[in-house]
Amino acid sequence: MKAYFIRRLLLVLPTMIGITLLVFTVTRFAPGGPMESILQAAVAGGDDGGGSGGSDNKSGQLSTEDLEDLEEEYGYDKNVVHAYGQWLGVMPKETLISKKEFGGETVDKNLDTSKQLKLVLLGSDRVVEVQINREEGSEVSLKSFQYLDGSDPLDDGWALRIESPADRAERWARREKKDVSDCTEVYDYRAVAYKKRFTGLIQGDLGRSQQYGDTVWSMVLARIPIALYFGILSTLIIYGTCIPLGVVKAISHRSWFDNLSSIMIFVGYAIPGYALGALLVVFLGAQMGLFPIFGLTSEGFDDLSVFGQMKDLAHHTVLPVICYVISGFAFLTMMMKNNLMDNLSADYVRTAMSKGVTFRRAVIGHAFRNSFIPIATGLGGLITLFVGGSMLIERVFDIQGFGMLQFQAVMDKDIPVIMGTLTISAFLMLMGNILSDIIVAMVDPRIKFN
Repeated sequence: MKAYFIRRLLLVLPTMIGITLLVFTVTRFAPGGPMESILQAAVAGGDDGGGSGGSDNKSGQLSTEDLEDLEEEYGYDKNVVHAYGQWLGVMPKETLISKKEFGGETVDKNLDTSKQLKLVLLGSDRVVEVQINREEGSEVSLKSFQYLDGSDPLDDGWALRIESPADRAERWARREKKDVSDCTEVYDYRAVAYKKRFTGLIQGDLGRSQQYGDTVWSMVLARIPIALYFGILSTLIIYGTCIPLGVVKAISHRSWFDNLSSIMIFVGYAIPGYALGALLVVFLGAQMGLFPIFGLTSEGFDDLSVFGQMKDLAHHTVLPVICYVISGFAFLTMMMKNNLMDNLSADYVRTAMSKGVTFRRAVIGHAFRNSFIPIATGLGGLITLFVGGSMLIERVFDIQGFGMLQFQAVMDKDIPVIMGTLTISAFLMLMGNILSDIIVAMVDPRIKFN
């Protein structure tokens, strides 16, 4: 069985790569990304300005240099595989990018000539001298790259590449989604100096939010306590109530209590949590004023005493928790009841009772453990409940939890936050499935995984 769980753990890595690569590709080509949003804002700003100068470019449009800076910031200057490798942290990102054209006439392809320029390196303000020359009749290559004092920038971690007019035209075509032959820009050779830095998921860096500028980790960690609070609280209520209720319903099958509780359970199951939340907010919150209608704490919460804070938090928690637990009651209660009834009618229980075992002992000591096995298969999935939350319920009550963070990231097309929250959710889901198998094996030693 150890070999089985080792294989399951080893499969987590390729599964995570497949999930994240698929979503990364979809978000990259989906309309309305960060580049498009910035361009739309720039054009809107130009339209609002209302100016009509003598420039051929529309006011508010970004220059080619600005567009290239945005591409480099969001990784759109690389292909999908390369950009994913940078996000993953297995390929280096280019930072402190410094660019400058050689200017004047381009390198003559028929004469042995050379051109040079002086380039200021970002982050250090040191000046380097770059010189290129022609090789073998047509190719242009780097001749020298050094500081003005003759020392080598490579020793300080700097790298350099030379971009040809053809390279820059191809980049324009990718950005504009046109053919290279449609490019009317006149480009020159350009020196691009940069530093390489490995920073990504492997290094524990999920990037920064494109919408707010905060790190994804800080945004996630700020919401984890809220998700854990509701996840643990709702789990304790559901399992602490439904399992005993299922046992009582199985023992008192077809009694008035069983019939009445079944009606109430299925009525609650038929109402979606977010719809019930809207009703509770309107009637118990807005009209009757019994509970707060939004948020998790009141204004001036920090000024309250410890008991006052606990009371205020509990007051804000009642309605959301009701919505969290309402749908889980029917499924878990009826599963517990039906499993226990099947086991109570099994031969091994009747045999135990015929040998003098009391009904109470037969239920608790024999039937209950076997009835709990199907329920144990879902215990591992509680990990995702602890941090996942419900974006719809959180939106109804304006609770800034993990689910709300995912919802806002999708609405804002905030790709780093989407990728970060997806990675955490997918990893917890995979680990939860493995944990479920471990729990089942612990509950029922007869089960063997091969």
